[in-house]
Amino acid sequence: MAKLHFIIFVIVLLTTTITPPCAGTNPTEQPPNTVPEECQLSTGGPCHNKTKSLKLKIVAIGVILLASMMGVTLPLLSRSVPALQPDTKLFVLVKAFASGVILATGYMHVLPDSFECLTSKCLPENPWSKFPFTTFIAMLSAVITLMIDSYAMSGYKKYCKPDPELKISGHCHGDGSSGPEDPASQLRRYRVVAQVLELGIVVHSVVIGLSMGASDNLCTIKPLVAALCFHQFFEGMGLGGCILQANYEMKMKAALVFFFSVTTPFGIAVGIGLSNVYRENSPTALIVVGVLNAVSAGLLNYMALVDLLASDFMGKKLQDEMKLQAFAYVAVFLGAGGMSVMAIWA
Repeated sequence: MAKLHFIIFVIVLLTTTITPPCAGTNPTEQPPNTVPEECQLSTGGPCHNKTKSLKLKIVAIGVILLASMMGVTLPLLSRSVPALQPDTKLFVLVKAFASGVILATGYMHVLPDSFECLTSKCLPENPWSKFPFTTFIAMLSAVITLMIDSYAMSGYKKYCKPDPELKISGHCHGDGSSGPEDPASQLRRYRVVAQVLELGIVVHSVVIGLSMGASDNLCTIKPLVAALCFHQFFEGMGLGGCILQANYEMKMKAALVFFFSVTTPFGIAVGIGLSNVYRENSPTALIVVGVLNAVSAGLLNYMALVDLLASDFMGKKLQDEMKLQAFAYVAVFLGAGGMSVMAIWA
């Protein structure tokens, strides 16, 4: 599975190395053979300074890497803290907060970015202004995520071996004896969730890292660094909680942590390398970034609502404790609200 994550990472990286950030919305018909002023690369103005922006981006690589590692490893280190064990109330609240962050990431950051790309006036009016491609792609992505989710669960159930730590036998061979609350079924579910969630996060992280690395706009980069640190820390906590519940061996945990932590910083580094060779709003770049963001948005929204929030809130623990359920909803709104406010700057 670690090899699979490496292959996914390489594919996403190669696909997005030609993709700069998006700009320009509300498409209008342009005369033939003319390029709108907004679609030309801007290199002037008080906010544009390549030397200062390069220094800031180098600092951002280290800071965002640190925030990502802290966020994703914090839940994994909680085994030594009794109050943060997966079956405690505090863990439930922290995970609810992080799930709210992931939900807001999909709806408030990734989806609007896709709209901005695919409705840009730098794209031909036909077909891009004739059909809502962003929502169509996001819808397909959500359904395909459901398919992956479903088939992965079926595969685990049919082929996986019993986990000796669970002291359960005969529940991983498709014998139909596993119930929804069975420990073996829960473990399989947690592992599928962790892997699919990481896939969606990796796609978005590479794209947003490239966008920052390719820009020399100080007015954009400065607030984006703070927003990305917040984003990576709490999104990492949500993923880290899923990895912890999946009860992976150390090698697999390290692979998942590594790929989450390095994708945004590595995307920034690649963006820096490409900053002198691309045109900021080329049609190819806008389409590729817009499609990838729409795919990521559909995946993240599905995972946040179905595999994280619905799974926990419809589960036995929260259903049996109404007071804890109320506090968990507060945590969700705080996480989603905080990440939504970040949309002002990023």
